[in-house]
Amino acid sequence: MSKLSVIIPVYNNEKYLERCFNSILNQNINDLEIIVVNDGSTDNSDKIIQKYEKSHKEIKYYKKENTGVADSRNYGIEKATGKYIMFLDADDYVDIALYKNIKKYINENIDLIKYKIQIVDKNEKNIELIQGATFEKTSGEEGFSKLYSTDVLLDSPCAYIIKKEIFEKNNLKFKVGTEHEDFGLIPFIIVFAQTMVSINFYGYYYVQTDNSITRNNDYSKNIKKAYDALKHFDNSMKKIENLNVSKKTKDNLKIYYTNAILTKVQSLSKKDKTEYIKELKKRKLYKNIKIRNIKQLIKKILLFYNIDSYLKLK
Repeated sequence: MSKLSVIIPVYNNEKYLERCFNSILNQNINDLEIIVVNDGSTDNSDKIIQKYEKSHKEIKYYKKENTGVADSRNYGIEKATGKYIMFLDADDYVDIALYKNIKKYINENIDLIKYKIQIVDKNEKNIELIQGATFEKTSGEEGFSKLYSTDVLLDSPCAYIIKKEIFEKNNLKFKVGTEHEDFGLIPFIIVFAQTMVSINFYGYYYVQTDNSITRNNDYSKNIKKAYDALKHFDNSMKKIENLNVSKKTKDNLKIYYTNAILTKVQSLSKKDKTEYIKELKKRKLYKNIKIRNIKQLIKKILLFYNIDSYLKLK
């Protein structure tokens, strides 16, 4: 059986740690390591982690200064000794049957295994089931072509079991110091996979906590997220040109990144929105929309003349 390394970044998550840890410890996994990276927590997270570390040999505990979730994930990847990597955020948890549903694909040596995300509130009541394409074994390129227009959380690392060698062979890391670090990385992980599956099982519970609601309502964060996403967009466009993938995959990646960056407009106020659209126009986004049907032709024309009209149609 291939070892699974579960990477859990922790920053002031004392309220949720026990639920998070128990959800993975109760999976009945024979070859498991849980890499807990304490990212400079100032609450009681350290005490809780130490308690679990003493009673569970699977847990490997590391402490460092606060540098953010991207750096903590990169740190965890470096420490991981498993063939497969899974990311679990400390305020979230996984379904008790997750490993049971993915085990056979690990045994088949699949590079990338995707499952679905369910958004719940702090009382574990369902808010939303995230939809998306499901399919059996295919290539990462074909998998991306099925997912990019159907799954709004395609870029969440928490929805995948990933072979560590994908990170190593392609020198992939989360971009430290930016918001939306997943946006600039996960699509490339998908297309680099030789084999992947996407299963119709809601194995991951993303918890909408009071803190996450507060973060979403922080307008200064919205501005930073929008412009950080633009940096990831620019970097991704450069990367796409140099990829050894099919033209179809390159086109689909460009469409995905274009549609994703346009959604950032909607989180901005009128003045900031005007300035942001000016930045988008400089990038001539309409060139990334491929005309495959009449609707896409209309979209391309609208994107050329008026981004707001494009968003209303989209």
